[in-house]
Amino acid sequence: MKEASRHGLTLSIYLNTRGFAFVVFEGHLSPFDWGIREIRGPRKCSRCLPRITQIVDRYVPDVIVVQDTSEHGTQRARWITALNVSINVLAKDRAIPAFAYSRDQVRAAFERHGCSNKHRLAELIAKHIPAFERYVPPPRKPWMSEDRRMGLFDAAALGLVFFQSIDKQAA
Repeated sequence: MKEASRHGLTLSIYLNTRGFAFVVFEGHLSPFDWGIREIRGPRKCSRCLPRITQIVDRYVPDVIVVQDTSEHGTQRARWITALNVSINVLAKDRAIPAFAYSRDQVRAAFERHGCSNKHRLAELIAKHIPAFERYVPPPRKPWMSEDRRMGLFDAAALGLVFFQSIDKQAA
């Protein structure tokens, strides 16, 4: 791993059925920018990629982190899997290392902290990144859809798993 990725910008992108969320980290617990982009209507894949490309071009990250949607990773909608492939191609075209982590890898990384569900994970992330405290949604009831803000915490979790893996490699 090149040294710049340890001290440069890390862009973490989480794709969901509503669009995507992203977090740009300057370091382990230092988000520089973040956002949630909702894309409505048909052809989400072709409408998300230009927005993701703008973010990549704006920040020129040293690393891109996404969810692993390969056959051995997390099963997601076909368009999300296709968009993930497109993000990896974008990263390769710009010579940016890309890393992918499955849902199981994220769960395993946070299980020692007692994160039994996504809401507990969001609370843990907000505890360590105070800027995210105001984005923690109320606990979800069984009949409710997932709050759109959860994508932000999913993106942050992917970035934090990346930093954990870097720390393990350095040790």
